[in-house]
Amino acid sequence: MATFLDDLRARDDDALAALLRARPDLASPSPVTLASLAVRATGRTSTDRALAELDATTLQVLEAVVVLDGAGTPPIRARLHDALGADDDVARAAVDAAVGAALERALVLEGPGGEDAGGGAPGVDRVLRAAPGLADALGPYPAGLAPATVPDPPGTAPGDDDPAGAVAALLGQAPTGAAALLDALVWGPPVGVAPAPRTPAAAAVAALLRAGLLAPGTGSHVVLPRGVALALRGGRTHAAPALPPAPGAPAPGLTDAGVATESAAGAERAVRLVEALLRLWERTPPRVLRGGGLGVRDLRRTAAALDVAEDEVAVLVEVAGAAGLVADDGEELPAFLPTASSDTWAAGDLPQRWSALVRAWVGTVRAPWLVGTRDEHGSPRAALDPTVQRTWAPRLRREVLVALAALPPAVVAPPEGVLAALRHRAPRSVPPEPAVRAVLAEAALLGVLGAGALGAPGRALLAEVVRTGPVTSGDEDPVAAALAAALPEPVDVLLLQADLTGVVPGRPADELADLLEAVSVVESRGGALTVRFTAGSVREGLDAGRTADDVLAALARHVPGGRVPQPLEYLVRDVARQHGRLRAGTADGYLRSDDPAVLAGLVEDPRLASLGLFRLAPTVLGARATAGELLAALRAAGRAPVAEGPDGQVVHAGPATRRARGRGPRASVPPPPAPPARVEALVARLRAADEHERALEAAGATAGTGPQAGVPTGDGGPDRPGDAVARVVERAAGAVRGTSPRAGRDGKGDVSGGASGAAGAGGTADPASALLVLRQAAADRTAVRVELVGPDGRLQERVLRPLRVDAGRLRAVDPARAAELTIAVHRIAGVRPVDPPDAP
Repeated sequence: MATFLDDLRARDDDALAALLRARPDLASPSPVTLASLAVRATGRTSTDRALAELDATTLQVLEAVVVLDGAGTPPIRARLHDALGADDDVARAAVDAAVGAALERALVLEGPGGEDAGGGAPGVDRVLRAAPGLADALGPYPAGLAPATVPDPPGTAPGDDDPAGAVAALLGQAPTGAAALLDALVWGPPVGVAPAPRTPAAAAVAALLRAGLLAPGTGSHVVLPRGVALALRGGRTHAAPALPPAPGAPAPGLTDAGVATESAAGAERAVRLVEALLRLWERTPPRVLRGGGLGVRDLRRTAAALDVAEDEVAVLVEVAGAAGLVADDGEELPAFLPTASSDTWAAGDLPQRWSALVRAWVGTVRAPWLVGTRDEHGSPRAALDPTVQRTWAPRLRREVLVALAALPPAVVAPPEGVLAALRHRAPRSVPPEPAVRAVLAEAALLGVLGAGALGAPGRALLAEVVRTGPVTSGDEDPVAAALAAALPEPVDVLLLQADLTGVVPGRPADELADLLEAVSVVESRGGALTVRFTAGSVREGLDAGRTADDVLAALARHVPGGRVPQPLEYLVRDVARQHGRLRAGTADGYLRSDDPAVLAGLVEDPRLASLGLFRLAPTVLGARATAGELLAALRAAGRAPVAEGPDGQVVHAGPATRRARGRGPRASVPPPPAPPARVEALVARLRAADEHERALEAAGATAGTGPQAGVPTGDGGPDRPGDAVARVVERAAGAVRGTSPRAGRDGKGDVSGGASGAAGAGGTADPASALLVLRQAAADRTAVRVELVGPDGRLQERVLRPLRVDAGRLRAVDPARAAELTIAVHRIAGVRPVDPPDAP
């Protein structure tokens, strides 16, 4: 029977490369030989990792192979179809595809069958076998069936002539209600709790135990034997193949254009909100809590300023932090401030800014849905808190996008449908439902989804993350390009009304958007942008350094006909006449005006008492407050002061800006797949090392003098491909066969002949190869001769039947002593197969 290592050696280079791509953990770090690759592939950690990424159909195939192989029924594809209930072409195609995925990942091995393989000449049907360690990784109840060690009643084993008839006959002798008890266990789990004594159910269970239809378990539990369950199932391991669900349905009236429009609108809104967040925290930075997060009051204040819900603000804050746009400034009284990177980000166009945000979102380990929940100590979790993260969050976001991308365009999937798709894609790693709902809400908020469907920008983001990772500098940004294609053409036209309102019939161009942001108040957004001009909004524009002529000229450039309505012109000039009539300076501070009437009443105004105003002259007031405090207080009181310098000229200082030291985007974007050239080079090295190792073994077995006997080492000339690996293997093999203490020592420290015996005749003294032989023996349920190092350092040889090799321990049965034992792997000096005459 071919071993797992034989299967790897029989694969061609393309198949080996496909294995390394499907299970990338096998190639990192790079294995030295095919034997070391086989040991790693059959280890529990790698097997569990591979199973976590398999869909439900492939897991059913693996369970069916383990069950049929354990029952002595050669699992060929036709029998797999019957066992899984694949009754139509669609189901059979899904099962065959799952078999191909299992074979590619070396979780199942395929070899020639025999006459008992079913329905054909010897070797026609290919028999599937579980890889070593697979049965243990699938758990004690594969396909909801009991372990094969639970005895079946006579005539009910899978290999018997009529198991279903035997079970029916035994049930006919059981009391009423016995069949219902078996039905409760038939599809798993096969373990139940025995009912209370002296009840009808207890009598039925006792009868089933006497008939062998149930077996006693641990404590008060009973177990349904595997043969009985299969007979009651009609020979099936599963009721039906687990086919992919349909997670969504077309939304009435939704088109691709509608999805693109909604996605673009969401992206534009997300960028605008992050910009507003940066401006707000630039002026009034929130304090950092002692634990490192954002206070609840500051979160609520930010939500009120941005006019959005608190949970949405939490997402925006976390995404801005992940993108490196805000950070702790590290001062003695720390605060969250925009970083220097935020200036570069703000200078980009809309698609570039959005691309940076969604890349940070899809790759960050931050979990905004945890904000507001309570930790294990009962304390609420804060935004930007170091503990608000989950390492599996990037994978969850990618899986959600993959599930949505599998749907046709303009098809909306509810959260329940997405969760069902995720359960099918990876049943062994199903995410929590609240997290799935939260990721969908985040995607909708950021514009990755449009009207609940994945648009072109979202598909471009997914394609980049899954295939190639982040875009390098100098390359075109496909995510930004996809959004740019979805965005409507910018509009450079402003329709002004006599009631001091204006309408932009579309998405405003950048210059127009900046102008309206400075001198107007947004009233509504949607297909068009509606703004209103007020005295306060115009004053803010003048405070930023614009003049009345600048504002009117800028508006006229965007108005059809180039004429600003008279009411708006009057408003701008009237505010400008009042603007600057009152001026503030620093001497601790002073107020000056050419018109004494403007200063009248300020000293006596109780609202300004904190400024400490006092009269210096009819046109000058002194103050104990600074110029900045004077400007802020007078503007809050409805006045329109400006700052002036020592020469009396107006100074438009603008708000003071601070920047925190940012560390750049903090994301956990998965590394791109290994380049094909690297995988091909690794396969070539493994082939060369394996051939060289086999040559060394053959030479050592023939000459008995170690690896140097008749095997060229390549020392006489330049290196050839694989020579470096060959020398490593050669030195390792020499250490194992020659001077290694693991080769076996007697009590006096002399090298004994036992290890050499293990190394020959198909055995091994190499620790890694010994693990592979033990795992293969456990999978084939065969015995091996194991040389153990005793407490006194002497070797002892025992014939064992390995049951499981995991976590550095061998669990095996010693038939000679009728006992089960557990041995540390480091005590094993050699392993070799048992000769057939000596087999117990």
